[in-house]
Amino acid sequence: MTAPARAQEGPAARRWAEALAGWAIPDEILASAPERPFGFDVNLFARIADEAVAVDTPSRRVALEALPEGGAVLDVGCGGGAGSLPLAPPAGLLIGVDEGADMLAAFTERAETRGVGHMTVQGAWPDVADQVPPTDVVVCHNVLYNVPDIGPFVGALGDHARARVVVEITEDHPLSWMNPLWQHLHGLQRPDEPTAADAAELVRELGYDVAVERWERPWRHDHGDEELVAMVRRRLCVGPDRDPDVRELLERFPPPRARQVATLWWEPAR
Repeated sequence: MTAPARAQEGPAARRWAEALAGWAIPDEILASAPERPFGFDVNLFARIADEAVAVDTPSRRVALEALPEGGAVLDVGCGGGAGSLPLAPPAGLLIGVDEGADMLAAFTERAETRGVGHMTVQGAWPDVADQVPPTDVVVCHNVLYNVPDIGPFVGALGDHARARVVVEITEDHPLSWMNPLWQHLHGLQRPDEPTAADAAELVRELGYDVAVERWERPWRHDHGDEELVAMVRRRLCVGPDRDPDVRELLERFPPPRARQVATLWWEPAR
């Protein structure tokens, strides 16, 4: 498989990296945080994967269009498997790549429950790309906003797909709904970039003919009021003493009921 000629450091890639750098939490705020504001809840990702198998989405549809009976799917940043489990069947093999051992365990458990062949590779993409064989379809859901050096990441997705790459990404940064809370608690103006449009531009810059479909999905919150306050408080780097302020701000600026999503897909070079 021969990939298209790629700009190693084109304008779109530079803009993406610069925009993501703006999301860094200032050192003085981070140093005063009583809890680490980062991290992902494996139970949340497992629940999302369980629900995904029963939901038809544009991402699922365009992946199935390119997937032969018994074909193989690579799921990069797989979490619990929300991007790949809905493709089995017809997929006969799912390969999950993730940095977290707990995420890979959740992925493995669900693949075994569905009786589909599977393998896992632990590590960061594309660092572990040489440990992964090509597959018919490569999927990558809700990962790109964590990838500053996006050119090699996306390029390695294309290098591993025989038929199609399918990327799902929210229209804007998944934490952008908290921007007013940062402004009120810390006086900090948060970015409004990058966006899904920037991601599509970057894929085109890499030489791929990318298609985009925009859609909307409900965004349920299983947190009780106190759990939501605690989660937001941690993200905002403040302690329990600020819970009244956080609670008041959540009444004024609640989490959205729905998210705008973009599905990007492209064919590999031949």
